[in-house]
Amino acid sequence: MTTPSDPDFTTSEQLDEDELATDPLEGGVEPPEGWSGANRFGTTEREQREGESLDQRLDEEEPDMANQSPATSLAQSLRGRRIAILATDGVEQVELEEPRAAVEQSGGHADLIALSEEPIQAMNADVEKADTFAVDLTVESASAENYDALILPGGTTNPDKLRQNERAVGLVADFVEAGKPIAAICHGPWLLVEADVVRGRTLTSYPSVRTDIRNAGGTVVDKEVVIDGGLITSRNPDDLPAFCEALVREFAASQT
Repeated sequence: MTTPSDPDFTTSEQLDEDELATDPLEGGVEPPEGWSGANRFGTTEREQREGESLDQRLDEEEPDMANQSPATSLAQSLRGRRIAILATDGVEQVELEEPRAAVEQSGGHADLIALSEEPIQAMNADVEKADTFAVDLTVESASAENYDALILPGGTTNPDKLRQNERAVGLVADFVEAGKPIAAICHGPWLLVEADVVRGRTLTSYPSVRTDIRNAGGTVVDKEVVIDGGLITSRNPDDLPAFCEALVREFAASQT
């Protein structure tokens, strides 16, 4: 298991691996109260819940101190927060739609920022045209000062076009400099590489982006979601439930 150098680096998968190290069920010993690691078959809770939606995961958790379920407490956790989504033609549709829905279901407001005012063309699996999406602001008129966090969806051509635009790259760098959280999935971390903000950080991405991350000074791990000091990353659309859950929690916890 990779041991990150950043003390703020935590992932639920890291905890699962730590918990798997010792199975208190071996030898007939009952687990301690509150133990949530692997069961006697070596299956962790996260593995048992693979494929569940964000709402399903939250609904099954214990009530919080205010006697509300996490789903209820998170429902308005982003109230008053403005989230920027940076994307252009070629964006993977589910990687745009699902994070935006997670933000809005949590009470936040999301703006789609693109290279021009024209609607952007989304894709399914990079090759099949999907829907088009109206743009709220262009990169020229957008400012990190007006937002609390940033989402970078993937799709191969989407970040490839964005990283060739100086203003788009500068906008990403502005969020990092301001200490505001960024969530990037799939090929989205290409923009983080271009903005030179992965040095010394631990993250994940689509496999074809990982060499670029390493060359830019970052450390890559193969996890469904990685959180490193306000930087949330995931590998592909299959990771969206974990990615959306993590970004809502991190955005809500941010004090910027």
